[in-house]
Amino acid sequence: MRAVDTLTPCPCGNAEGYMHCCGPLHEGSPAPTAEALMRSRYSAYVLKREDYLLATWHPSTRPAHLKLATQQPSPSWLGLSVKRHQGGATEAVVEFVARLRYGGGRAQRMHEVSRFVREDGRWYYLDGEILT
Repeated sequence: MRAVDTLTPCPCGNAEGYMHCCGPLHEGSPAPTAEALMRSRYSAYVLKREDYLLATWHPSTRPAHLKLATQQPSPSWLGLSVKRHQGGATEAVVEFVARLRYGGGRAQRMHEVSRFVREDGRWYYLDGEILT
């Protein structure tokens, strides 16, 4: 694991902590569900794990880079709320609200409905629709 100990809370809000939630996924374990992948991707944004975000993005829609390390102003992620998770064995939809703040500005909400696909035993983020 990276420099995160067993007592570290998971950024996605899971009370079990990072080592029992998103940590194993960030280190290569496959996500068991699309919701687990979405939560781990939120945590990866918090931790600026661009490598993980790109690896879990479906090749058909994946950008070349995200430039998280150089993004200014850098967002402060404030929390995650999963609204729904629907799907089957190979396709799923996860609706969530992520709260964030840029610099010293006001807190904002990002409400997204994300689509996921499962290929070769792994879930991938396909795309999402931002709701206003």
